[in-house]
Amino acid sequence: MNTRTLLALPLTLTLGLSLAACGGESRPAGFAATLPPPPPLQSAYAAPSATDGAIYSAAQGYAPLYNGNRASQVGDLVTIVLIERTATSKATSGKTSRDGSAGLTLPDFIGIGQEDLSASAGSTFNGSGTAAQTSTLRGDLTVTIAEIRPNGTALVRGEKVLNLSQGEEWVQVSGIIRLADIDQDNRISSIRVADARISYSGKGAVQQAGKPGWLSRFFAAVSPF
Repeated sequence: MNTRTLLALPLTLTLGLSLAACGGESRPAGFAATLPPPPPLQSAYAAPSATDGAIYSAAQGYAPLYNGNRASQVGDLVTIVLIERTATSKATSGKTSRDGSAGLTLPDFIGIGQEDLSASAGSTFNGSGTAAQTSTLRGDLTVTIAEIRPNGTALVRGEKVLNLSQGEEWVQVSGIIRLADIDQDNRISSIRVADARISYSGKGAVQQAGKPGWLSRFFAAVSPF
């Protein structure tokens, strides 16, 4: 092993460790459950608060009987039914053809034959391409209301984390829903979530096995081909 190889070995190991560290995907933050706001502090000189009855709750204010226990406050739970399915396909084709010829006639006394001054050219191109992708996601995920807006919509977000024997998997959802679309079981379809952000990923031995190694990623990054 020469001196150049000894000097290049630490650099290769450093690059390999850096790429290996980048290969371990971490769970994005910002999807933690939102807690309801704390109740306001009561002063010793404040008027006594109203008491709860069998139907009316002073803490929640007035709610129509048909509204029931539907989620409508910050921190309430909403179950999003994931029924996502997308299918895309694309096909392209092209064909071009071009032919050309040229000739020049000279007098016989010059001594150059007709076949020596003729030229022809032609080109043909045929190309085609197809692409197709199908993805399906089914399941239920309960999230919390993070923000109530004056127009009757709400921002919801939440996540489900599974710690398995071979790694960790998570599902994260955020988006905007209409409070009127929540049914009596506090459920709403994912197709009714606006600006939806749905992420299903993980880390561990199973996820790592489906990715190329750090050395393969290094050569793929520096290869000009």
